[in-house]
Amino acid sequence: MTHTPPTVPNRPHDGVLALPSGPLVQASLAAARAAVHPSVLNHCVRGFYWSRLFAARKGVLNDADYNEELLFAANVLHDLGTGPDAPGLLRFEIESADLAAALLTGLGAPARDVDQVWEAIALHTTPQIPERLGLLTHLTYEGIWVDFGKNADLVAEEQEQIHAAYPRLRMAHHLAEQVLAHGARSETAAPPYALAFHLAQERASDGVTTMERGVAGGPWGE
Repeated sequence: MTHTPPTVPNRPHDGVLALPSGPLVQASLAAARAAVHPSVLNHCVRGFYWSRLFAARKGVLNDADYNEELLFAANVLHDLGTGPDAPGLLRFEIESADLAAALLTGLGAPARDVDQVWEAIALHTTPQIPERLGLLTHLTYEGIWVDFGKNADLVAEEQEQIHAAYPRLRMAHHLAEQVLAHGARSETAAPPYALAFHLAQERASDGVTTMERGVAGGPWGE
């Protein structure tokens, strides 16, 4: 990577832009900064905010299974597989999950936490299944997809502040580029029906993916 990722600012822990703290949070940010484009890093951090706001709107912030540090890690690490440390042998979602699991294991996280984060990341592009699994997987999926315009009304009051702190910077284009580059590394990295496979077909057909087009025409724009 030749880009210089932005520094995620320290925020007071009493507002919309508050971030959790601790070794897992810092390690997750460091890993994401080293792997993804700055616009994708912003997308990942925004995903955490959207996930937390979704949890608040659904009234589950006090649920026994709600864990803000794991929610942060799952969001911030969910595109890690598009970076330079991914083997490029499996779908980027799975390699993102594997890299995240290795990071958490290295930090001494309990196996249950590692498994939850792995599941949340591996399924973040898979519709209809996450809401039937654990809370972390469900919240992670919903938060990531808010950033693509789904359920935008749930975060209407907070979105301007969050976007000002973490601007979009043509996120969909840069993410599509990274997913496509990863998928091109091997046949097994973009198997039929996987997101990378579909993006490659769309890019070859008319030069733009439905993901890019959808975001550009959605509530947030590029």
